[in-house]
Amino acid sequence: MSTTTVPQTQSLSSRQKCPQASGLETMAPLVTSVEETPEPIPTTTKGIIPTWINGSFLRNGPGKFEFGNDKYNHWFDGMAMMHRFHIYEGNVTYSSRFLRSDSYVCNSEKNRIVVSEFGTLAMPDPCKNIFARFFSRFQIPKATDNASVNFVKYKGDYYVSTETNYMRRVDPQSLETKEKVDWSQYIAVNAATAHPHYDREGAAYNMGNSYGTSGFFYTIIRVPPPMEGAAKLDSADLSGAEVICSIRAAEARKPSYFHSFVMSENYIVFVEQPIKLDLLKFMLYRIQGKSFNKIMSWEPQYDTIFHLVNRHTGKESEVKFRAAPMFTLHQINAFEDNGFLVMDMCCGDDGELIGDFTLENLRRESGEEMDKFYNSLCINLPRRYVLPLDVDEQTPLDKNLVTLHNCKATAMKTKPGEVYLIHEELHTDELLQYGGLEFPQINYDKYNARPYRYFYACGFGHVFADSLLKMDVNTKELKVWRYPGLYPSEPVFIASPDAVEEDDGVVLSVIITPRKEKSTFLLVLDAKTFTELGRAEVPVNIPYGTHGVFNSMG
Repeated sequence: MSTTTVPQTQSLSSRQKCPQASGLETMAPLVTSVEETPEPIPTTTKGIIPTWINGSFLRNGPGKFEFGNDKYNHWFDGMAMMHRFHIYEGNVTYSSRFLRSDSYVCNSEKNRIVVSEFGTLAMPDPCKNIFARFFSRFQIPKATDNASVNFVKYKGDYYVSTETNYMRRVDPQSLETKEKVDWSQYIAVNAATAHPHYDREGAAYNMGNSYGTSGFFYTIIRVPPPMEGAAKLDSADLSGAEVICSIRAAEARKPSYFHSFVMSENYIVFVEQPIKLDLLKFMLYRIQGKSFNKIMSWEPQYDTIFHLVNRHTGKESEVKFRAAPMFTLHQINAFEDNGFLVMDMCCGDDGELIGDFTLENLRRESGEEMDKFYNSLCINLPRRYVLPLDVDEQTPLDKNLVTLHNCKATAMKTKPGEVYLIHEELHTDELLQYGGLEFPQINYDKYNARPYRYFYACGFGHVFADSLLKMDVNTKELKVWRYPGLYPSEPVFIASPDAVEEDDGVVLSVIITPRKEKSTFLLVLDAKTFTELGRAEVPVNIPYGTHGVFNSMG
């Protein structure tokens, strides 16, 4: 907790800034179980799908929300369903498969929920006697391998991932489930995020955690790139993975929750935010009959701490960068500029948001109940934080250290070894009519960790995204794609083969249509003008998903 007092400007919460919504329709169709489509089926194309797009758009997310009479409580709990839109010479096919995780297989065999998830605690087997059921509550459940968050890549192989120590290798063409991979068998970590970063040489970086008698640590992981000329093995390969830095938690018994992290050309920044995990409750939660999400709490009495690490040496800066309490899931981009590290992130002022996404809330009926739920949520908005990289004992106190042109973010040394940051709002009031934004994406291959101009995101004028946005970070101008009753997924950018400018290419998004059965479609937008080029309609229902990637080889 910070003991430093600094002048702060009065600001409204992100929810207070946004207009109140009314007459919102139900989101129940977006969180309803569907059947898989294991064999590719044709789609109906309208408009033009550029013939230069060749590959597979892979998506992940929850797709099954019950087994037998048992129902999951939280959206995150649904069984992972993988989707593939294969695009070739202007034609698109669609297929999907449930991930055959141990969780999915065991639940299917028993026809009930036998593996605990984020918001659902599996109950003891009713066939066991009363003593066995009682003592089973004292066993800490194994982490789930229901990897429903993202597609990630290590050493040329694709995996689906979540936030436990387990991933599953998958075939990106057939969507066949391969072996389960336990991070702890390769490296001393207990979990890893579903959002790694990649450098120019093909190495992957991720954040995990480890805990033991010496305390709780946030760990930065590096997985080397595949070796040139090495024979391709049909098995998972995380050999050479290493921890390059361990960061001690500010509160050993209350470490922070994190979903992603920041990486520039030379630095990694871990954002220690005031969403806290109570480890004592973690030890007791099964005995008390509570699910994992109950051990998380938003504690705004703590500051946000930015830990700066040199990603080449693994050395952590002795300077601690602090900011007012805030909540972040996804970073937009980060880059170095004349002695400063510029970090752009989607941020909110209330970290209670994650626990609110229960299926009961998401399935509320249209009208007053849905309006009330949506209007209670914190809205995330884009912010820019700037870290001065050359702070030492000679750096003056109580002076804004940020000298970047046309930058309103500030950084002030408040005492030796500590700098307080105040962010710049990376938007105008125009964004507020679209309900803030999330799921940011950039031209990652060319502009990740480098100065950039554009990012793409989902606008949240509803509980789930109801618009696609393109933002110019230099001018803060918006381009918008939005139609009533259409709910887009995370936008993914693909550069055109002869791209010269940053936004030469297309943006792909899967559009869910709850008002109409079996009419989901893959949308292709011109990234520069943000106008529709074409769509490929899929004759099956698809639930709302999380993250995805484009595989140009598939």
